[in-house]
Parts: sequence; C-alpha cells; structure tokens
Amino acid sequence: MLSTLPPSDPLLDNPFSAFHGGFPQWDFHDLFSDDIKPTSPKTITSSSGSDEPNQPHDKRKPDSDEPNHGVVDERKRRRMISNRESARRSRMRKQRHVENLRNQLNKCRMENREMKNRLQFILFHLNRIRTENEWLRSERTVLNQRINNFTQILVCQQFQPFSTAWTCNTTMVE
Repeated sequence: MLSTLPPSDPLLDNPFSAFHGGFPQWDFHDLFSDDIKPTSPKTITSSSGSDEPNQPHDKRKPDSDEPNHGVVDERKRRRMISNRESARRSRMRKQRHVENLRNQLNKCRMENREMKNRLQFILFHLNRIRTENEWLRSERTVLNQRINNFTQILVCQQFQPFSTAWTCNTTMVE
C-alpha cells in the first residue's frame, strides 16, 4: 500500500534539493584522454545548509535521520567478520602447507639417509669383492706358474728314458 503525503511535505517541493545549484561540472576531457593522470578526489559539498559545508561526503558523521546507517554499519561489521574469517582460513591453509612441506622434508631426509646407508653397504661389498678378485687373480697366476712347472717336469720325465745325457731342470719354483 502506498501512503499519501500531505501537500505541505517538503519532499514534494523539490526532490533534488541537494542539487540546488545544479549538477557538478565533469571534465570529460580527462575521461577520454590517452594520458590518464591520477587526480585527487574532489570533495562533494552539500548545499543543504549543514554546519560543515566543506566536509567530504564519505566522511560525514552519520545522522540519526539516515535510515541506511544501521544497514551500512551491519554490512561493514559482517564484511569485517568475513575478512577475519578469510584471513584465519588463509593462515590455517598456510600452516597446513608449511606442515606438509616439513613432513616432505623429513621424509626426503629419511630417504636420503637410507640411500646413503645402502650406498655405503654396496661400496663396502664392492671393495670386498674387488679385494677378493685381486686375490683370486694373484692365486690364478701362482697356480698357472705351478702348472707350467709341473708340465715342464712331466715333459722332462718323459724324455729321460730315451736320453740319459740330457738333464732336466727339476727344481720347482714356488
């Protein structure tokens, strides 16, 4: 339902009484120029006869006559609560991320330590096997020398019955 206003209501006289002197001049050249320069914000003054005519519109003290003042404060309060909650969630995400990175670091350190231990174990066995191989090679050389000596002795013994004048070297080299 629409309520009717009495004809003597000041709102019916001029609904744009705040713009009594006309609309403020806009500089369209600045809006459409290629060289956009930062300008300081212009203060909007009220021509309604308030006590502080040069006070900026955004920083005016809220009047009790303004019905939206409570709504604006409630929005600011909700926005502030929302921002705090968002910051808290962000801090928690960051904390979880740092904790995950620490866990990964510890896991990598443990794997690194385990791999170093395995490498040391393998290097130890490698050196042991190299030493054993060198010992076996030297043993093979000694055994080959013995085989050659025994072969020489056998060859000499085979030729001995046929020739008594020929003497063999029967000394063994060890």
